Amino acid sequence: MIRLLTVTGSRTHTLRHILNHYKDIVDEIFVVVYEWADIKTYDSVADIVSEFPSAKIVDRIVAEKYNWEKVTELYNKTKTLHPNDWWVVADDDEFHIYSKPLEKIVSDCEWNGWNIVRGGFIDRIGLDGGFPEINDTENIFNQFPIAGFFRHTLSGANPNKVCIMKGSVKLLPGQHYAEINGHSNWRWQGWSHPQIAPVDKYNVQVHHFKWDSTCGERIREVANVNKIYAYSEEYRIMYRQLAKLRFKFDVSNPEFKFENVGDYYNGYSQWKEILNEIISI
Repeated sequence: MIRLLTVTGSRTHTLRHILNHYKDIVDEIFVVVYEWADIKTYDSVADIVSEFPSAKIVDRIVAEKYNWEKVTELYNKTKTLHPNDWWVVADDDEFHIYSKPLEKIVSDCEWNGWNIVRGGFIDRIGLDGGFPEINDTENIFNQFPIAGFFRHTLSGANPNKVCIMKGSVKLLPGQHYAEINGHSNWRWQGWSHPQIAPVDKYNVQVHHFKWDSTCGERIREVANVNKIYAYSEEYRIMYRQLAKLRFKFDVSNPEFKFENVGDYYNGYSQWKEILNEIISI
């Protein structure tokens, strides 16, 4: 059994797209609704989830705004419902593209005793270098045809992601790393840990659709929370950098490795170069 697990909150712009993206590659989809005291989204989430027979809401909580550590807690809590099964964990704006078919990756992991498959971010923006408004009817990859790698460069955000894992694996805040054998510092051993599938053959492109027309306001709000659990300082840096660019990139700037890939999922030719950079962080 392979399940997708996602946590969705105040921004539901990408939810229909993400459920549609994963519905044919996983067996079940579990959705956790994370609301704030002043913003309730359960009804709108339930309406979208009802369109997908394999999807269901499995939990609902109300907590403080932008507590990314709470999100990780929700992922860990939900995965323990089926600790021996396989889980794809993705925030509601993270769309995975796998180096091999997902079933093949999971089968090889079972055979070799691997519990984790790793990946990293690819940032997606609009054709003109701006941040488009998301609509429900058009393929989201086509709405954000430019792929690149800029968030880590601009703000130092960690681009590593734990993407596929056994339910018993404990994720660390941000889902960037995982705890293995009771230790959280396994990352210093590199990506060759025996519980991690070899990254050269088994890896995940995490196409990040964070960068829509609402991202400027959202990034500023997270920065203004001024909490460690919200990574507010990193968001503050990111907001300042984007403001300098007037929230529009020059897609011809080679620093950010931009490439027009349209809706062709596997068309980003610089992935290996970016992956080598990510695994060195």
